[in-house]
Amino acid sequence: MKPKSKILIIAGSDSSGGAGIQADIKTVTTLGSYAMTAITAVTVQNTQGVKSVISIPANEIKNQIIFTSKDIKPDAIKIGMLHSSEVVKKVVESIKKIKVKKIILDPVMIAKGGAKLINNNAIQILKKNLINQVTLITPNIPEAEILTGIKIKNKEDMINAGNELINLGAKNVLIKGGHIKLKKVEDIFFNKLGYKVFRSLRHNTKNTHGTGCTLSSAITTFFSCGKSIKKACEQGIKYVNSAILTNPKYGKGHGPINHLNSVKIDKKFK
Repeated sequence: MKPKSKILIIAGSDSSGGAGIQADIKTVTTLGSYAMTAITAVTVQNTQGVKSVISIPANEIKNQIIFTSKDIKPDAIKIGMLHSSEVVKKVVESIKKIKVKKIILDPVMIAKGGAKLINNNAIQILKKNLINQVTLITPNIPEAEILTGIKIKNKEDMINAGNELINLGAKNVLIKGGHIKLKKVEDIFFNKLGYKVFRSLRHNTKNTHGTGCTLSSAITTFFSCGKSIKKACEQGIKYVNSAILTNPKYGKGHGPINHLNSVKIDKKFK
């Protein structure tokens, strides 16, 4: 099978293989596209937590992005973990240079086990200089709270936070609602025209490591292949739900999901 599109992933590495660059490559490949990478950090972690984070020098991250893209021009870019203000600045510089229009930002800030993966200065620069450069931003509830300063306890709070992110310059926003304990998970897509709620069944499992990375990479892949950004979100959510449902039950902590799941994505959300 020939790859349908080319994706550049800018993100951190996860030694356990469930999240980060490893999850991104698996997702992009499974969905039929070609993955390239610019690694921002190397993490020492397993399903029980993060032991350490080793930063890649910001200039080398910029070099990875530009040198790779000069040879193989990506159709879309997925951005994940950016841990320092210097890294955020260099990534902004790089994406302006390579002029790729389809960019998805997953603002990775907190690991599943609670470890903080980005500093406060970097968050401010991301808000000011990066959010307005991308097509879509995909925060979960804690990340949306950090970016907007709004405490999110229910759907109304999610809507307020989504509108605030649009005010900050985001073109499209998908706030992931998994942290709100309802029977169904509500993910909400926003742009200036309004919002759309995607409802999914909640699966009773602790094996959800890498869901955010996987979702943003799935959305990037569908979007790069010609789907609208809203449709790409819908299909990405379906892919992740199927991956959670068929998880391989590895590890003693928050285990990985199943990136090799095959999912029919022709059914619409009601």
